[in-house]
Amino acid sequence: MALVLGRQALRQAMPVCLLAAEWDTAGRLTASINSTGHPAFSGGRLLNPLWSGLAPRKRFYSSDSKDDLRVRYLEGEDSGIVVVGINRPKAKNAISKNLVKMMFEAVEDIKTNNKVRSVIVCSLVPGVFCAGADLKERAKMHPSEVGPFVSKARALITELGNLPVPIIAAIDGAAIGGGLEMALACDIRIASNTAKMGLVETKLAIIPGAGGTQRLPRVIGVSLAKELIFAARVIDGIEAYRLGLVSHSVEQNNCGDAAYQRGLELAREINPQGPIAIRMAKLSINQGIEVDLSTGLAIEEACYAQVIPTKDRLEGLAAFKEKRRPHFKGE
Repeated sequence: MALVLGRQALRQAMPVCLLAAEWDTAGRLTASINSTGHPAFSGGRLLNPLWSGLAPRKRFYSSDSKDDLRVRYLEGEDSGIVVVGINRPKAKNAISKNLVKMMFEAVEDIKTNNKVRSVIVCSLVPGVFCAGADLKERAKMHPSEVGPFVSKARALITELGNLPVPIIAAIDGAAIGGGLEMALACDIRIASNTAKMGLVETKLAIIPGAGGTQRLPRVIGVSLAKELIFAARVIDGIEAYRLGLVSHSVEQNNCGDAAYQRGLELAREINPQGPIAIRMAKLSINQGIEVDLSTGLAIEEACYAQVIPTKDRLEGLAAFKEKRRPHFKGE
């Protein structure tokens, strides 16, 4: 299962380029968690001082199964932001059976947590976001296994996209095949200028099978999507921004996490806004874009009706009147 930790205070005490080291520390932190999911004690004291002042989480993931996925629920001022980090360095974050399983579990946890405001999907492996399907694992599959696995991966990416909160893909390296399809399911994509992206399945005499043929045309247009898919072309972050594939292309930094840092900035912009309003806005946009304008306006009206009776709406009006920052609770 994936590793879940909320340690924003500790994160803020570290230099930003220690992102990978931070996750390693997070992994070691689990050694002091007992079977109940609470920090272990010895003689009335925490075995690991890093837990001092941190409230125990409802659920903790162990770091077994090669620690392919690490999930953090940030705290403090960043409470509500969830960072989903893919961590398969030897396989370039390729999508395996185990990774699909753990991502399903992480998505389910996020889906049922009303305190989540936004999600950042990123990589903990320098130079790569996700290299697509794990072809070494795929080669060992019986032909009868391939179809069901692809269907499950497709379902995972669909579930990721259907999360009710904004999902930000931070692409700091190669996002190829299924890796780009995963990013396409996210609401917002941010890439470093050196990142590489492409749906290259035709090189293997197959086609994108996890939504690429449907989502890419919706993002950049039919003709351009056909060109990229037919030619199996790989583009960098600058070209991706020009085509509208990503919302932002940022210059890569020495730490290799420029897209993640920009994604975190964006999540922090989203965080203070009304959480129910954000969820309804996403629902209205996602459903409305698939229908005609008249039906879309009806969908918007229905979603708007959901925010009218909320306490947050009244709090927003009161804060505006009193010239103060609103304190939304998602109620």
